[in-house]
Amino acid sequence: MLPDPSLDAPQRQALAAMADWLETALVPHRAWRRRPPAGIYLWGGVGRGKSLLMDALFAVAPVSSKRRVHFHGFLQELQQRSLAYSGQPEPLALVARDIAGQAKLLCFDEFHVHDIGDAILLGRLIGYLLEAGVLLVLTSNYAPPALCPNPLHHSRFEPFIRLIEQRLKIIELDSPTDYRTVAPRDWGLYCWSDSAQTHPLIEAQFADGLPGIVQLDRFCLSAQRQREQGAWFRFSELFERPTSTRDYLELCSRFADLAVSGIPALSGLSLDVQQRFLNFVDIAYDAGVRLSLGSEVSLGALCQGAVQQDFSRTCSRLAQLRQVGPRFQPTPG
Repeated sequence: MLPDPSLDAPQRQALAAMADWLETALVPHRAWRRRPPAGIYLWGGVGRGKSLLMDALFAVAPVSSKRRVHFHGFLQELQQRSLAYSGQPEPLALVARDIAGQAKLLCFDEFHVHDIGDAILLGRLIGYLLEAGVLLVLTSNYAPPALCPNPLHHSRFEPFIRLIEQRLKIIELDSPTDYRTVAPRDWGLYCWSDSAQTHPLIEAQFADGLPGIVQLDRFCLSAQRQREQGAWFRFSELFERPTSTRDYLELCSRFADLAVSGIPALSGLSLDVQQRFLNFVDIAYDAGVRLSLGSEVSLGALCQGAVQQDFSRTCSRLAQLRQVGPRFQPTPG
């Protein structure tokens, strides 16, 4: 793999280490040779290029069966696959067997665990996949010891942390720059005004839409306006109800454009509501949805005081939206 001059020095160093690992890992093992690590765990701050490096490795890996997955979608897939083996002993082992039969190399972006149920599920799956000989590449904002940080549950996840540290090559990407702030991705708008009235840009985007009901698998959601490829919801409708990542994945697969208005400062909201909003932004970002957000507060005020541990990643992604303030004046039609 030739060095990319657009990468900074820490990125080039990390990518070279990843390429060296892959080359060694694909050589048939012989008894006299030391077994290489079974995968890569690449971690570092938000916007440092972890996904970029993983994608570069994935693109050139000379493996016919390989997959790249994202946290939320893959977790839903695991739960769906497990239902097919309900009632059988060790259904997760059977799921891992199926995944191993489909992918020799599995690249898992944005690995993080806070919910203890998800943590145990993913930890056990990693063990089964390693036993099956699957090569793993994980990216994360967390060093392995910092995974599952809740002190009430951390000790239960420690065996899986040890497994990651013992079986995977740990690489820290310590690039000093959050590249999302200097190389913005145009994926939508963040519109804010100093009144409760919906920003005129969101109104204009859905001028051809009508109020309606969006029927999901688990919920009926009331849309402010809906058109063929887009839907606009109030914040309270999406996040102050017990919606889940499953619902957000369904929305992002159905609509190319999504808008959310009435977003308050997050500091005064419950942790559950904050987490739903974070999950939604992450899923929309990864799905390539065109997102428009409307709030009564600036982006800085929105993020200030939010206590969810993954919010630095979400703020980095929100900062890539084009920000339009209250002085915006729509062009007369």
